[in-house]
Amino acid sequence: MSKLFEPISLGGLTLPNRIIIAPMCQYSSDEGKATSWHHAHLGQLSFSGAGLLILEATAVEAVGRISAQDLGLWDDETEAALKGLIDGLRENSNIPLGLQLGHAGRKASHAAPWKGGAQIPQSAGGWQTVAPSAIPFAEGTEAPAALTAERISELKKAYVDSVRRADRLGFDLLELHGAHGYLLHQFLSPLSNQRTDQYGGSLENRMRLLLEIFQEIRAAFPANKPIGVRISATDWAEGGWDLEQSIELAKALDKLGCSYIHVSSGGLSQHQKIAVGPNYQVPFADSIKQHVKMPVIAVGLITEPEQAEAIVGTGQADMIALARGILYNPRWPWHAAAKLGAKVYAPKQYWRSEPHSVKGLFLPE
Repeated sequence: MSKLFEPISLGGLTLPNRIIIAPMCQYSSDEGKATSWHHAHLGQLSFSGAGLLILEATAVEAVGRISAQDLGLWDDETEAALKGLIDGLRENSNIPLGLQLGHAGRKASHAAPWKGGAQIPQSAGGWQTVAPSAIPFAEGTEAPAALTAERISELKKAYVDSVRRADRLGFDLLELHGAHGYLLHQFLSPLSNQRTDQYGGSLENRMRLLLEIFQEIRAAFPANKPIGVRISATDWAEGGWDLEQSIELAKALDKLGCSYIHVSSGGLSQHQKIAVGPNYQVPFADSIKQHVKMPVIAVGLITEPEQAEAIVGTGQADMIALARGILYNPRWPWHAAAKLGAKVYAPKQYWRSEPHSVKGLFLPE
Protein backbone atom coordinates (compact mmCIF):
# COMPACT_ATOMS: atom_id res chain seq x y z
CA MET A 1 0.00 0.00 0.00
CA SER A 2 1.34 3.41 -0.99
CA LYS A 3 1.74 5.75 1.97
CA LEU A 4 1.42 8.73 -0.38
CA PHE A 5 -2.10 7.63 -1.26
CA GLU A 6 -3.26 6.97 2.29
CA PRO A 7 -5.90 9.39 3.62
CA ILE A 8 -4.91 11.96 6.23
CA SER A 9 -7.02 14.10 8.54
CA LEU A 10 -6.42 17.79 9.15
CA GLY A 11 -8.78 18.71 11.94
CA GLY A 12 -12.27 17.82 10.72
CA LEU A 13 -11.17 17.52 7.08
CA THR A 14 -10.03 14.17 5.69
CA LEU A 15 -7.96 14.27 2.51
CA PRO A 16 -8.05 11.22 0.20
CA ASN A 17 -4.27 11.29 -0.26
CA ARG A 18 -1.19 13.26 0.78
CA ILE A 19 -0.54 15.18 -2.44
CA ILE A 20 -1.15 18.90 -1.98
CA ILE A 21 -1.38 21.46 -4.78
CA ALA A 22 0.51 24.42 -3.35
CA PRO A 23 -0.68 28.02 -3.87
CA MET A 24 0.69 29.50 -7.10
CA CYS A 25 0.20 33.16 -7.98
CA GLN A 26 -1.28 33.68 -11.44
CA TYR A 27 -1.13 37.50 -11.73
CA SER A 28 -4.33 37.36 -13.76
CA SER A 29 -7.01 39.05 -11.62
CA ASP A 30 -9.02 42.18 -12.34
CA GLU A 31 -8.67 44.57 -9.38
CA GLY A 32 -8.53 41.59 -7.06
CA LYS A 33 -11.39 39.74 -8.75
CA ALA A 34 -11.07 36.22 -10.14
CA THR A 35 -11.30 36.02 -13.93
CA SER A 36 -11.93 33.41 -16.61
CA TRP A 37 -8.25 32.47 -16.34
CA HIS A 38 -8.84 31.21 -12.81
CA HIS A 39 -11.80 29.12 -13.98
CA ALA A 40 -9.64 27.45 -16.65
CA HIS A 41 -6.49 27.12 -14.53
CA LEU A 42 -8.14 25.79 -11.38
CA GLY A 43 -10.64 23.73 -13.34
CA GLN A 44 -7.92 21.54 -14.80
CA LEU A 45 -6.16 21.23 -11.44
CA SER A 46 -9.43 20.22 -9.78
CA PHE A 47 -9.41 17.10 -11.97
CA SER A 48 -5.86 16.15 -10.96
CA GLY A 49 -6.72 13.65 -8.24
CA ALA A 50 -4.64 15.53 -5.64
CA GLY A 51 -5.79 15.41 -2.04
CA LEU A 52 -6.12 19.20 -1.68
CA LEU A 53 -6.09 22.24 -3.96
CA ILE A 54 -5.00 25.49 -2.27
CA LEU A 55 -5.76 28.66 -4.22
CA GLU A 56 -3.06 31.25 -4.75
CA ALA A 57 -2.01 33.88 -2.20
CA THR A 58 -5.07 36.07 -1.80
CA ALA A 59 -4.61 39.60 -0.47
CA VAL A 60 -6.55 40.72 2.58
CA GLU A 61 -6.27 44.37 1.50
CA ALA A 62 -5.51 46.09 -1.78
CA VAL A 63 -2.08 47.39 -0.72
CA GLY A 64 -1.13 43.82 0.19
CA ARG A 65 -1.08 42.62 -3.41
CA ILE A 66 2.22 41.57 -4.92
CA SER A 67 1.01 42.97 -8.22
CA ALA A 68 -2.07 44.90 -9.31
CA GLN A 69 -3.25 41.63 -10.88
CA ASP A 70 -3.23 39.61 -7.64
CA LEU A 71 -6.29 37.82 -6.33
CA GLY A 72 -8.01 39.49 -3.37
CA LEU A 73 -10.76 38.97 -0.82
CA TRP A 74 -11.26 42.34 0.82
CA ASP A 75 -14.71 43.52 -0.31
CA ASP A 76 -18.06 42.40 -1.70
CA GLU A 77 -16.87 42.53 -5.32
CA THR A 78 -13.85 40.29 -4.76
CA GLU A 79 -15.99 37.91 -2.72
CA ALA A 80 -18.66 37.72 -5.43
CA ALA A 81 -16.06 36.94 -8.10
CA LEU A 82 -14.59 34.17 -5.97
CA LYS A 83 -18.06 32.76 -5.34
CA GLY A 84 -18.61 32.29 -9.05
CA LEU A 85 -15.26 30.52 -9.30
CA ILE A 86 -15.81 28.25 -6.29
CA ASP A 87 -19.36 27.38 -7.33
CA GLY A 88 -18.07 26.35 -10.76
CA LEU A 89 -15.34 24.16 -9.28
CA ARG A 90 -17.78 22.50 -6.89
CA GLU A 91 -20.16 21.63 -9.73
CA ASN A 92 -17.54 19.46 -11.40
CA SER A 93 -15.14 18.23 -8.72
CA ASN A 94 -15.15 17.03 -5.12
CA ILE A 95 -11.53 18.02 -4.48
CA PRO A 96 -11.13 19.79 -1.10
CA LEU A 97 -10.45 23.50 -1.60
CA GLY A 98 -8.19 25.71 0.49
CA LEU A 99 -7.37 29.40 0.33
CA GLN A 100 -4.06 31.01 1.23
CA LEU A 101 -4.46 34.44 2.83
CA GLY A 102 -1.53 36.80 2.53
CA HIS A 103 -0.12 40.31 2.46
CA ALA A 104 2.97 41.18 0.42
CA GLY A 105 4.21 43.99 2.69
CA ARG A 106 7.32 45.57 1.20
CA LYS A 107 7.23 43.12 -1.73
CA ALA A 108 3.97 44.64 -3.00
CA SER A 109 3.49 46.93 -6.00
CA HIS A 110 5.49 44.80 -8.44
CA ALA A 111 5.00 43.92 -12.08
CA ALA A 112 4.01 40.41 -13.10
CA PRO A 113 6.97 38.04 -13.63
CA TRP A 114 6.58 38.03 -17.41
CA LYS A 115 6.83 41.84 -17.32
CA GLY A 116 10.13 41.72 -15.46
CA GLY A 117 8.78 41.54 -11.90
CA ALA A 118 10.36 44.84 -10.83
CA GLN A 119 8.82 47.13 -8.24
CA ILE A 120 6.49 49.74 -9.75
CA PRO A 121 7.12 53.10 -8.07
CA GLN A 122 4.24 55.31 -7.03
CA SER A 123 5.10 57.76 -9.78
CA ALA A 124 4.49 55.02 -12.37
CA GLY A 125 1.19 53.75 -11.02
CA GLY A 126 2.35 51.75 -8.02
CA TRP A 127 1.42 52.36 -4.41
CA GLN A 128 3.00 52.95 -1.02
CA THR A 129 4.02 49.63 0.48
CA VAL A 130 4.08 48.80 4.19
CA ALA A 131 6.37 46.69 6.36
CA PRO A 132 7.49 46.24 9.97
CA SER A 133 10.34 48.70 9.33
CA ALA A 134 11.11 51.22 6.60
CA ILE A 135 13.71 48.96 4.96
CA PRO A 136 13.44 48.42 1.17
CA PHE A 137 13.47 44.88 -0.18
CA ALA A 138 16.15 45.73 -2.74
CA GLU A 139 18.60 48.54 -3.38
CA GLY A 140 17.17 51.30 -5.52
CA THR A 141 13.53 50.55 -4.64
CA GLU A 142 11.14 52.71 -2.68
CA ALA A 143 11.15 52.23 1.07
CA PRO A 144 8.00 50.84 2.68
CA ALA A 145 6.16 52.74 5.41
CA ALA A 146 6.64 51.22 8.85
CA LEU A 147 3.34 49.99 10.19
CA THR A 148 1.97 51.97 13.13
CA ALA A 149 0.12 50.34 16.00
CA GLU A 150 -3.13 51.63 14.50
CA ARG A 151 -2.35 50.11 11.10
CA ILE A 152 -1.46 46.79 12.72
CA SER A 153 -4.91 46.73 14.32
CA GLU A 154 -6.48 47.49 10.93
CA LEU A 155 -4.41 44.69 9.39
CA LYS A 156 -5.65 42.16 11.92
CA LYS A 157 -9.22 43.18 11.18
CA ALA A 158 -8.57 42.78 7.45
CA TYR A 159 -7.44 39.19 8.02
CA VAL A 160 -10.49 38.40 10.13
CA ASP A 161 -12.85 39.99 7.60
CA SER A 162 -11.30 37.94 4.79
CA VAL A 163 -11.61 34.77 6.86
CA ARG A 164 -15.31 35.38 7.37
CA ARG A 165 -15.73 35.91 3.64
CA ALA A 166 -13.79 32.69 2.95
CA ASP A 167 -16.08 30.79 5.30
CA ARG A 168 -19.17 32.14 3.52
CA LEU A 169 -17.66 30.96 0.24
CA GLY A 170 -17.40 27.45 1.64
CA PHE A 171 -13.63 26.92 1.65
CA ASP A 172 -12.67 23.71 3.44
CA LEU A 173 -9.32 25.00 4.72
CA LEU A 174 -7.26 28.16 5.15
CA GLU A 175 -3.51 28.70 4.98
CA LEU A 176 -1.86 31.72 6.57
CA HIS A 177 1.04 32.89 4.41
CA GLY A 178 4.08 33.52 6.60
CA ALA A 179 6.74 32.67 4.00
CA HIS A 180 8.69 33.89 0.98
CA GLY A 181 9.56 37.35 2.27
CA TYR A 182 6.00 38.64 2.49
CA LEU A 183 4.64 40.69 5.38
CA LEU A 184 4.38 38.14 8.19
CA HIS A 185 7.79 36.72 7.25
CA GLN A 186 9.11 40.31 7.30
CA PHE A 187 8.03 40.54 10.94
CA LEU A 188 9.75 37.24 11.75
CA SER A 189 13.15 38.03 10.26
CA PRO A 190 15.64 40.33 12.01
CA LEU A 191 16.86 41.39 8.56
CA SER A 192 13.58 43.18 7.84
CA ASN A 193 12.25 43.82 11.35
CA GLN A 194 14.14 46.45 13.33
CA ARG A 195 11.23 47.62 15.46
CA THR A 196 11.72 48.59 19.10
CA ASP A 197 8.13 47.96 20.25
CA GLN A 198 6.41 44.70 21.24
CA TYR A 199 6.64 43.47 17.63
CA GLY A 200 10.42 43.73 17.27
CA GLY A 201 13.70 42.71 18.85
CA SER A 202 13.43 39.35 20.60
CA LEU A 203 12.24 36.18 18.89
CA GLU A 204 9.11 36.26 21.03
CA ASN A 205 8.33 39.78 19.83
CA ARG A 206 9.06 39.05 16.17
CA MET A 207 6.74 36.04 16.26
CA ARG A 208 4.00 37.99 18.03
CA LEU A 209 2.07 39.35 15.04
CA LEU A 210 1.87 36.05 13.17
CA LEU A 211 0.72 34.27 16.34
CA GLU A 212 -1.84 36.97 17.16
CA ILE A 213 -3.27 36.88 13.64
CA PHE A 214 -3.40 33.09 13.76
CA GLN A 215 -5.38 33.19 17.00
CA GLU A 216 -7.80 35.80 15.66
CA ILE A 217 -8.50 33.99 12.40
CA ARG A 218 -8.75 30.67 14.23
CA ALA A 219 -11.51 32.17 16.37
CA ALA A 220 -13.29 33.52 13.26
CA PHE A 221 -13.26 30.24 11.25
CA PRO A 222 -15.37 27.18 12.18
CA ALA A 223 -13.51 24.98 14.66
CA ASN A 224 -13.94 21.87 12.49
CA LYS A 225 -12.21 23.52 9.53
CA PRO A 226 -8.40 23.43 9.50
CA ILE A 227 -6.06 26.43 9.39
CA GLY A 228 -2.40 25.83 8.56
CA VAL A 229 0.59 28.12 8.21
CA ARG A 230 3.22 28.29 5.49
CA ILE A 231 6.68 29.40 6.58
CA SER A 232 10.12 29.88 5.14
CA ALA A 233 12.33 27.73 7.37
CA THR A 234 15.36 29.89 6.62
CA ASP A 235 16.26 33.14 4.88
CA TRP A 236 19.40 31.48 3.49
CA ALA A 237 21.17 34.68 4.55
CA GLU A 238 23.56 35.51 7.39
CA GLY A 239 21.86 37.00 10.42
CA GLY A 240 18.38 36.17 9.17
CA TRP A 241 15.52 33.87 10.09
CA ASP A 242 16.73 30.27 10.43
CA LEU A 243 15.69 26.71 11.24
CA GLU A 244 16.19 27.08 14.99
CA GLN A 245 13.77 30.01 15.07
CA SER A 246 11.37 28.18 12.75
CA ILE A 247 11.24 25.28 15.20
CA GLU A 248 10.29 27.67 18.01
CA LEU A 249 7.56 29.21 15.85
CA ALA A 250 6.27 25.76 14.91
CA LYS A 251 6.12 24.72 18.57
CA ALA A 252 4.18 27.88 19.44
CA LEU A 253 1.72 27.28 16.58
CA ASP A 254 1.32 23.66 17.64
CA LYS A 255 0.25 24.79 21.11
CA LEU A 256 -2.33 27.13 19.55
CA GLY A 257 -3.96 24.30 17.62
CA CYS A 258 -2.49 24.90 14.18
CA SER A 259 -3.70 22.18 11.80
CA TYR A 260 -0.47 21.78 9.82
CA ILE A 261 2.74 23.58 8.89
CA HIS A 262 3.86 23.94 5.27
CA VAL A 263 7.65 24.25 5.14
CA SER A 264 9.28 26.24 2.35
CA SER A 265 12.26 28.63 2.49
CA GLY A 266 13.80 31.87 1.24
CA GLY A 267 12.31 34.91 -0.43
CA LEU A 268 13.17 37.58 2.12
CA SER A 269 16.65 38.73 1.17
CA GLN A 270 18.27 39.69 -2.12
CA HIS A 271 21.46 38.22 -0.65
CA GLN A 272 20.09 34.72 -0.13
CA LYS A 273 22.34 31.85 -1.18
CA ILE A 274 20.21 28.75 -1.79
CA ALA A 275 21.65 25.30 -2.36
CA VAL A 276 19.00 24.11 -4.81
CA GLY A 277 18.58 20.43 -5.64
CA PRO A 278 16.03 17.62 -5.36
CA ASN A 279 14.50 17.52 -1.85
CA TYR A 280 16.54 20.59 -0.85
CA GLN A 281 13.89 21.80 1.60
CA VAL A 282 12.83 18.38 2.93
CA PRO A 283 15.41 18.37 5.77
CA PHE A 284 13.77 21.50 7.17
CA ALA A 285 10.38 19.79 7.21
CA ASP A 286 11.95 16.71 8.78
CA SER A 287 13.61 18.75 11.54
CA ILE A 288 10.42 20.64 12.36
CA LYS A 289 8.41 17.40 12.38
CA GLN A 290 10.54 16.13 15.27
CA HIS A 291 9.19 18.93 17.49
CA VAL A 292 5.46 19.13 16.70
CA LYS A 293 2.34 16.98 16.78
CA MET A 294 0.65 18.65 13.81
CA PRO A 295 1.18 17.28 10.29
CA VAL A 296 4.01 18.72 8.20
CA ILE A 297 4.04 19.44 4.46
CA ALA A 298 7.32 19.29 2.52
CA VAL A 299 7.75 21.17 -0.76
CA GLY A 300 10.51 22.02 -3.23
CA LEU A 301 11.83 20.12 -6.26
CA ILE A 302 9.78 17.03 -5.48
CA THR A 303 9.22 15.78 -9.00
CA GLU A 304 9.08 11.96 -9.05
CA PRO A 305 6.42 9.67 -7.54
CA GLU A 306 9.03 7.42 -5.92
CA GLN A 307 10.69 10.50 -4.43
CA ALA A 308 7.41 11.68 -2.92
CA GLU A 309 6.62 8.19 -1.64
CA ALA A 310 10.01 7.99 0.09
CA ILE A 311 9.55 11.35 1.83
CA VAL A 312 6.16 10.36 3.25
CA GLY A 313 6.97 6.69 3.73
CA THR A 314 10.10 7.36 5.81
CA GLY A 315 8.31 9.95 7.94
CA GLN A 316 10.28 12.99 6.84
CA ALA A 317 6.95 14.72 6.25
CA ASP A 318 3.26 13.80 6.38
CA MET A 319 2.39 15.30 2.98
CA ILE A 320 4.18 16.68 -0.06
CA ALA A 321 3.21 19.77 -2.05
CA LEU A 322 3.60 20.35 -5.78
CA ALA A 323 3.70 23.75 -7.47
CA ARG A 324 5.62 24.25 -10.71
CA GLY A 325 5.68 20.49 -11.25
CA ILE A 326 1.91 20.22 -11.38
CA LEU A 327 1.65 23.21 -13.69
CA TYR A 328 3.92 21.27 -16.03
CA ASN A 329 1.98 18.05 -15.55
CA PRO A 330 -1.56 18.62 -14.21
CA ARG A 331 -2.16 14.86 -14.09
CA TRP A 332 0.87 14.16 -11.88
CA PRO A 333 -1.23 12.37 -9.20
CA TRP A 334 -2.71 10.03 -11.85
CA HIS A 335 0.74 9.05 -13.05
CA ALA A 336 2.01 8.69 -9.48
CA ALA A 337 -0.87 6.37 -8.59
CA ALA A 338 -0.17 4.27 -11.67
CA LYS A 339 3.51 3.94 -10.77
CA LEU A 340 2.90 3.21 -7.10
CA GLY A 341 0.05 0.75 -7.57
CA ALA A 342 -2.52 3.04 -5.97
CA LYS A 343 -5.93 4.41 -6.96
CA VAL A 344 -6.90 8.02 -7.59
CA TYR A 345 -10.11 10.01 -8.03
CA ALA A 346 -10.99 11.13 -11.55
CA PRO A 347 -14.11 12.58 -13.17
CA LYS A 348 -16.33 10.02 -14.88
CA GLN A 349 -15.91 11.81 -18.21
CA TYR A 350 -12.23 10.76 -18.15
CA TRP A 351 -12.56 7.14 -17.04
CA ARG A 352 -12.17 5.94 -20.64
CA SER A 353 -8.61 7.27 -20.62
CA GLU A 354 -7.48 4.66 -18.10
CA PRO A 355 -4.54 2.75 -19.66
CA HIS A 356 -4.95 -1.00 -20.17
CA SER A 357 -1.82 -1.60 -18.11
CA VAL A 358 -3.34 -0.04 -14.98
CA LYS A 359 -6.95 -1.21 -14.99
CA GLY A 360 -8.73 -0.11 -11.81
CA LEU A 361 -6.63 3.06 -11.46
CA PHE A 362 -9.57 5.45 -11.22
CA LEU A 363 -11.96 5.86 -8.31
CA PRO A 364 -15.32 7.56 -8.88
CA GLU A 365 -15.63 11.03 -7.35
